[in-house]
Amino acid sequence: MSLPASLSEPAEPPCGTAAPDQQTAVDKALVLLKSLAEEDREIGVSELARRAGLTKSTAFRLLGILRRNDLVERVGSNYRLGTQLIDIGNRVCGPTPMLLQERLLPYLADLYELTHETVHLAVLRGTEIVYVNKIHGHRAARSPSRIGARLPAYCTGVGKALLAFDHDATEAAVAAGLSARTEYTLTDPGSFRADLGRIRQDGIAYDRQEAVLGLTCVAVPILGPAGRPVAALSVAGADHRFDPARFAPALRRVAYAATRVVTAAKARHSAPSGLDGLPAA
Repeated sequence: MSLPASLSEPAEPPCGTAAPDQQTAVDKALVLLKSLAEEDREIGVSELARRAGLTKSTAFRLLGILRRNDLVERVGSNYRLGTQLIDIGNRVCGPTPMLLQERLLPYLADLYELTHETVHLAVLRGTEIVYVNKIHGHRAARSPSRIGARLPAYCTGVGKALLAFDHDATEAAVAAGLSARTEYTLTDPGSFRADLGRIRQDGIAYDRQEAVLGLTCVAVPILGPAGRPVAALSVAGADHRFDPARFAPALRRVAYAATRVVTAAKARHSAPSGLDGLPAA
């Protein structure tokens, strides 16, 4: 026998569908955090309130609570994400990205020294890539890449470098749909698979304004034993001045050295779960 409607538990509303007048304080605080996560810069309370659809006094009060819990930091009169939230985000991604970040940081630094452009380290999670480290160049182009940020793998250089060596993830990405993020995004499954085939042969992936207009990058995978992808490195710059092919040799050298370290480390450990959180082959 079913319970009367007044006694049964209310159905949980779909994520993100709460009407403004139904938002709890938690909903409003999360909207503020998401607004901060959309930018690489600090944002003032008035702008945050406008983006979140809140009054300035409500935004200010909630930011004070978030600040006391180290989820946001105040810089002058502006705000940015706090270190506690960044730590939580890293733990959500699991141990592998953090350990890769530490183990492969020297190679990311080497790549920066060779190029003096913006460089990235990313891992594959399902059909998305997660940026686990980034070093800005002096002429950094505007980019959605931030440490901890996720983007669809199919339209990024690091994503395609990883998908090229992961058949199951590739098919999942195609099945989910290759929607156009720019006019240059590869949306035809046949063309996309052909591009991945070329990447498997050359070992080099390119994103020519496929994720963001004006941004170009070149990427290489870091492969573990049996040729399985562990992570990817990339160099990125503004399309009007950046020649990605110029940096392919530097990427190859750094990725080769990083791959040797990952392979040697795996060979010293035989745990099925992988070395220090690195994916098992």
